Amino acid sequence: MPKGDPLLVDGMNVIGSRPDGWWRDRAGAMRALVESLDEYARATGESVTVVFDGKPIEMPGAHSVEVAFASGGRNAADREIVCRLEAADDRSALRVVTSDGALAQRAEELGAEVVPAGGFRRRLDR
Repeated sequence: MPKGDPLLVDGMNVIGSRPDGWWRDRAGAMRALVESLDEYARATGESVTVVFDGKPIEMPGAHSVEVAFASGGRNAADREIVCRLEAADDRSALRVVTSDGALAQRAEELGAEVVPAGGFRRRLDR
């Protein structure tokens, strides 16, 4: 059973928190994040869901992580995260990883904890 509060990760926001050239290989950056999140989930036992904008791509490294894709253009992943928060039985048990101001504000209004993307990314990199 996962320990800790479940994480909802704003995938592109976490990727974009470090200007390492990810934009040259967006799919590769997404897969690398999923692999890092998978290692994190296995190491901590935490439940992790990452949400990306756009069409689904294959994620072979997603064993312990739920990967969701939100279609519908700009901010689709933010809308999907909000929908998941709104549908949750216990919103206060959820943590949203993002540095997007509007998403962070909405998540807090719904009772979730917000974890800054940059700090979380540094934690993944350790």
